[in-house]
Amino acid sequence: MTETLTINIHRSPVSRLGELDPANIEFGKLFSDHMFAVDFVNGEWQEPQIVPYGDMAVSPANSALHYGQAIFEGMKAYRTAQGGVALFRPLDNLLRLNASAERMCMPALPEELFMQGLTQLVRLDAAWVPEAADTALYIRPFMFATDGLLGVRPSDTYRFMIITCPVGAFYNKPLRVRFEEKYVRSAEGGAGYAKNAGNYGAAMYPTKLAQQQGYNQLIWTDASEHRYVEESGTMNAIFVINNRIITPALSSSILDGITRRSVLQLARDWGMPVEERKVSTHEIIEALQTGTLQEAFGVGTAATIAPITAIGYEGHDYELAAVDNSAFSRRAAAALQAIRTGEAEDSHRWMVEV
Repeated sequence: MTETLTINIHRSPVSRLGELDPANIEFGKLFSDHMFAVDFVNGEWQEPQIVPYGDMAVSPANSALHYGQAIFEGMKAYRTAQGGVALFRPLDNLLRLNASAERMCMPALPEELFMQGLTQLVRLDAAWVPEAADTALYIRPFMFATDGLLGVRPSDTYRFMIITCPVGAFYNKPLRVRFEEKYVRSAEGGAGYAKNAGNYGAAMYPTKLAQQQGYNQLIWTDASEHRYVEESGTMNAIFVINNRIITPALSSSILDGITRRSVLQLARDWGMPVEERKVSTHEIIEALQTGTLQEAFGVGTAATIAPITAIGYEGHDYELAAVDNSAFSRRAAAALQAIRTGEAEDSHRWMVEV
């Protein structure tokens, strides 16, 4: 890493940590005391700063509000068994953030600015990193256009920020999902691989319809035929069929999930066959009917691994058999947790101490 950046730090006069109930942490509700911010003006990133968490003023003509130039990342910091704090694969988040920025005509963020802003912020708010099992400090880096100008063109100015919040488990029970056969999350050639805000806003209505039908989430399918699996809600989808790990291959309509990468790497480490390819809805339903679908689950930063207990297709629900601790998804979740908390060897050097 390059020389240490000078980041102006304005400490919050009063901490809100007393508002946190460690036994009842709601996801994304209570934010840590500070936030990192840096502006992009005149073609350059300006002086970075860490300031107390709080509201900010934007122009009513802010171009992100009107034209959707807004991207974000999701990542976590963990309390280690040794009492320290460590980040999980932060450079992979930076690479994906910059891939999203390129797709949305936004400036790339230099590594030293991202990493030093991130580490200094988390170090300052280290007391907010919870210690209980299945908890972490969720980290939300994001960038948005700041021009106050109506005109369909890339903004000239931007702001990059990082906010954090303590979180517990995202889902507290296995998910009931269904294949989406009408609406589309993203089309090939679109921006589905980017974490831009519009992808998530457009997904809310079909998800709401599914929830009204008793499902927790959707399994998105391809835009042209609705025949091939893409993602599971806001997560990547993984299936275990005949002891093989099968997941849709990455494309311009599928997010390159960092948890997905990690889970597939664990499977390869354990000598399990891994197939990244097209996965049809018919293949999944046939595997359900013949009993060869052993597991289905979503993977992502918020949930880590979310098991699926039922899949709906063409008006019929197919139930999956319950899994025990020998199941791949359970073993992978436990292995990731052990690596993140320093209780197992980090052979792939995924963790970065703060």
